[in-house]
Amino acid sequence: MLDTAPLQDAYRELLDAAATVANTDDPGPAPPDGEWNADQILAHVSLISAATIAAVAGIAAGANTTYDNRIALDAWTIEQTIAHAGGNAGLRDRISGQAAALCALAGGAALSDAELNTIAPARLLSNDTLLVDQPMSLRDIVTGLAEAELPGHTKQLLALLPARATAEATR
Repeated sequence: MLDTAPLQDAYRELLDAAATVANTDDPGPAPPDGEWNADQILAHVSLISAATIAAVAGIAAGANTTYDNRIALDAWTIEQTIAHAGGNAGLRDRISGQAAALCALAGGAALSDAELNTIAPARLLSNDTLLVDQPMSLRDIVTGLAEAELPGHTKQLLALLPARATAEATR
């Protein structure tokens, strides 16, 4: 059984940060060259969430499953995701639903410990740097989302805020 409370918390913190960024009157600094704006960050998170849901559902269905985040880094796919979601508010709604679905699938009685311990080939990149290219358990994939991926993007979103708003958001 997987405790999804950390995953729920990580999604809530990310969505709170996204709402804070979206609702600020002062847009803050533009992201540094090569970095994403808020909508691009949210589209990436949506794509990662969808890939994680697919991996969880695949294992629950007894299918051979892989986990690969490369499509979530593709600029064209990110822009299409933004357009399909209808922008920032739609992305936040989409991620909220994905969080609920992922927590429902990964937690409780939906998956056994044996399924959570199922090993899947994984390939994870960040900024064109290969981070993981080895089999990982489904449990580790979901835990990594909660412990590293979502908190990292929460910080990335908060960095888009003006200095005053950042101090208030982190209190």
